[in-house]
Order: sequence, then C-alpha cells, then structure tokens
Amino acid sequence: MKPLLAGRCLCGAVHYSVKDEFVYALNCHCSNCRRATGSAFKPFAGIERDKLRITEGEDSLLIFGDERAEHDVRCKLCGSLMFSVVRQGQYVHVTLGTLTDSPSMRPTAHIFVGSKAPWYSITDQLPQHDEFG
Repeated sequence: MKPLLAGRCLCGAVHYSVKDEFVYALNCHCSNCRRATGSAFKPFAGIERDKLRITEGEDSLLIFGDERAEHDVRCKLCGSLMFSVVRQGQYVHVTLGTLTDSPSMRPTAHIFVGSKAPWYSITDQLPQHDEFG
C-alpha cells in the first residue's frame, strides 16, 4: 500500500492528504495555468478525486469555477492554488509545489508548449507537446 502524502497552503490554514498513487504528472504551460499560478508553468500530478482529502481548514477553501464540475481549489486566506478538479469532476490535478512530502512520480512531459510563455526556455530533456498528450 502506497503512503499518504501531506500538502498544505502557504499560510497553513488548509491541509490535505493524497495517496501516492498518481496516474500521471506533467508540466502545463497553457495560459490558464500560467495565470492561475503566476509562474511559467504549473507542475501537477493527476489522481482520482476520491484519493484526496482535506484534513484541516475546509472552512478556508475558496472554490473558483463550477463547484459541481471543473474548478480550482485555493486557500481563501493566502490564495495558494492547491488543486484543480478536472475531467468531469472525476480527477484532481494536485499542484506539486503544495506537497510537503515528495511523491514517487515526477513530471514526465511538458504540455501546451505551443502557448508557453515566450520569455521562458524549457531546459530539460522531457518530451514537449504542443497540446495535451
């Protein structure tokens, strides 16, 4: 059985646990992820939604988007983007930077490099895809 990983927001108001059973991990360069993170790309790992649990601070969650469908989950106090609910609400994309523990899976590719920030250069050897997949 794989261990549970801990994660939290910047201010510590929201904590979560997620099973170390990620299905995929990617670096997304789309304009939405860049805007959501304020960074050149969003490193994330995808997992079934029921494998992530808020362990502290549920009253400090800020839902951005359709709560019954796809949306981002942030801390309403510090603004940290912790995960996105995607794929018809069945999966979450956990932002790897909010994990306290190290996951066993690392990003395996860059996606949406066709719309990456022109000021950023990808310097690793991971595969690059213009879109998803």
